[in-house]
Amino acid sequence: MIKDATYLAGLIRNNEMSPIEALDEMYKKAKKHEKLNAFVELDINKAKKSLESSGQLLKNNPFYGVPFPLKDLGQNKQGFHQTMGSKLFKKNITNQTNHYVSRIEQAGFIPFGVTTAPEYGFKNVTDSELHGDTLNPLDLERYSGGSSGGAASVVASGISPIAGASDGGGSIRIPASFTGLIGMKPSRGKIVTGPDGYRDWQGASVNFILGVSIRDTKKMLRILKPNKQFSPFNQPKASLPVVNRPLRIAVCTTSPVGNQVSEEAILAVHNAATFLESLGHTVEVIDYPVDGLGLINSYYQMNGGETANMMNHISKKFDRELVKEDMELMTWTIYQYGKKLSAADYADSFNIWDQSAVIMEELFETYDLFLSPTATTIAPKVIDDLQSADIRNRMNHAEFQTKTELDRLIYEMFEKSLWITPYTQLANLTGQPAISLPTHMTEKENLPIGVQLMASKGNDSLLLEVGKWFEELHKLFIPDVYK
Repeated sequence: MIKDATYLAGLIRNNEMSPIEALDEMYKKAKKHEKLNAFVELDINKAKKSLESSGQLLKNNPFYGVPFPLKDLGQNKQGFHQTMGSKLFKKNITNQTNHYVSRIEQAGFIPFGVTTAPEYGFKNVTDSELHGDTLNPLDLERYSGGSSGGAASVVASGISPIAGASDGGGSIRIPASFTGLIGMKPSRGKIVTGPDGYRDWQGASVNFILGVSIRDTKKMLRILKPNKQFSPFNQPKASLPVVNRPLRIAVCTTSPVGNQVSEEAILAVHNAATFLESLGHTVEVIDYPVDGLGLINSYYQMNGGETANMMNHISKKFDRELVKEDMELMTWTIYQYGKKLSAADYADSFNIWDQSAVIMEELFETYDLFLSPTATTIAPKVIDDLQSADIRNRMNHAEFQTKTELDRLIYEMFEKSLWITPYTQLANLTGQPAISLPTHMTEKENLPIGVQLMASKGNDSLLLEVGKWFEELHKLFIPDVYK
């Protein structure tokens, strides 16, 4: 039996553990793992007050009394910190609870602490200047990923079997790959945050969870789906999992941006494909289906435009012009890039997204699933330099560069990071669901690399059904503490 959030809820329901005992136990584990630097805020009294306010009203709900760490980005709980990893918001306390957290609480969860993220979620590692580096519990010399790095460290270390996470370009699936967790990015429209994040990154970003079981993931997808709340995106029609016929699975291990993929990542996909073939399904190797370079550049254009808009709002909030010292160098560069983009540039990004979405939906008329690595290699080391001195010098002078120069600088600024995680952005931009499963441990380092499965929009249940096959036949390498 897996000791996931469902298991913990069962202990509480059967009076084998009280919610207070669960909170105390989680707090004790968090203090034991302080070296991970995974929490922005860890105030057990706030969690206990939250439990007191819910009283017995939620006792019959599925996760009553289970502590739930929130992410320091887009998961607002009134009275809790939300710094977004930014020096500008170092002391920011949220004055309202958003829809995501409300639904978490309605399920019976007790918000517990706030986990780290890089500044504004821009990176695939968690290393904000405000909070410092968040470390990987499987190897303290490495990152746990980003932007949901704190959440991944909390779950992978055994502090909590579930944590709030979000994904705007792989920020759930990347840390899942680096720490041996199950990480899903649901279909666009499946989950709505609001009231201040209805259109996060124009639908590319979604709040969900990191966890250790398929059953928790499945339950959370049901719990968090919109009810009557407003959404700018249509709720995708659910498709039933196809279990009464062999599936056709497209497989690709080449990088969409042309860089080298490690032998271990290729082996991970090969072994996953072989396992699926052993169950009677058909596997076919294909070329990467979309223009990876064009798609990633459209992603950067969206990000630039959204960042410029965000900074305009922050400038009004503080009633002053923002300067370089207000933010990290990467954020400053994206901000300057966004100010140089035209409305036509911004709009063109979404034409590319839509074209890619059509290509992928056409692919899913032939195939049921698209299998690739989640990342090209294991988690990067904290000492790895992902930018050169020349790039940093140009970033320092980003405000003086032309739009064309910034086009190139933005790509080069992210290039080494992109080489590690070039696969995940596709699902964010096309709106289709994707899941990272921890199916492989490297021979030399004994560290995880996940495989990613994508399905047609709305077909999230198929990904969970396939994930269950891996889980039930013991093909997932989740952290030992949960076994």
